[in-house]
Amino acid sequence: MNYLYLVAFFAAGILQDFLFTLSLRLVNKELAVKAASVAFLDSLVSVGVLYSILRKLDDQRSIPAIIIYCLGIAVGTYLAMRFKLGERNS
Repeated sequence: MNYLYLVAFFAAGILQDFLFTLSLRLVNKELAVKAASVAFLDSLVSVGVLYSILRKLDDQRSIPAIIIYCLGIAVGTYLAMRFKLGERNS
């Protein structure tokens, strides 16, 4: 099994959920343009990873890739929750 694929899926999971959580936080702060931009990037990463898992990997590597991707998503959520957004002056 090529472990580089698994590392890439883990990193993509972190990025995807970091972006997802960040977009939710931006929506909460009513920063619509920034939230939409981040949501676009989030969707791009998600669809790209899922396409890769479904089309390019064989049966033996798909399940581990999905599990590693999900672990990356968990780490991404944690990191995004720890990330400090700048306070909006109003």
